[in-house]
Amino acid sequence: MSTLSYLEHQHSPFPAPELALSEPNGLLAVGGDLSSERLLSAYYHGIFPWFNQDDPILWWSPDPRAVFVPGDIHCSASLRKYLSKQPWRFTVNHAFSQVIQACAAPRQKQADTWISPNIIEAYEQLHQLGRAHSIEVWHDQQLVGGLYGIDLGQAFCGESMFHFATNASKAAMMALQQHLIGFNYQLIDAQVMNPHLVSLGAKNISRHQFLTRLSELRQAPTSSDCWRPQEILLEL
Repeated sequence: MSTLSYLEHQHSPFPAPELALSEPNGLLAVGGDLSSERLLSAYYHGIFPWFNQDDPILWWSPDPRAVFVPGDIHCSASLRKYLSKQPWRFTVNHAFSQVIQACAAPRQKQADTWISPNIIEAYEQLHQLGRAHSIEVWHDQQLVGGLYGIDLGQAFCGESMFHFATNASKAAMMALQQHLIGFNYQLIDAQVMNPHLVSLGAKNISRHQFLTRLSELRQAPTSSDCWRPQEILLEL
């Protein structure tokens, strides 16, 4: 039976994701905090925060779940041709703070953003702990695109992406995919489907499928070299 839980104090545990509401789809719990311990527990159980700045903290586990399998992200012939002409460089964990700040900037036709100063502070703490990571796209010394997310064993939980140049967020996804394949990652969590994700080849799977796959991957071994600051030489 679906029910909404209230996390009344710092140590309140998350309810089972299967108890999330069907309307709004996936809303599971309200309250708690944005401590690193709380956030890592959320991702470990297939839950993520998403709420407007003036709202209480809301926790979600939607059904279905949008995911990518590394290797299946779609790069059309026109996108491949476009990217091959760009002088862009791609890096890992060179500018996490710049990336999350850029993701927080209001988008076109969007007056505000859910990535509040509290969210930024919380994820920067996860970055300092070696759990939140960024992919950057550079034109000379200017950041033109990127994304950030959380690593969880052989799964990467994508949070947000941005672009200041045409197709730069798609380029960041291509760089992420190539990088994750090189380190044997098996899944990219994209949370909730949207047209941009569809264009890149995301697919919906049931919450049950997602949680089952996550339980297999979240403690799988990975190399410590994966998230050291480095450059990605994108192969198209």
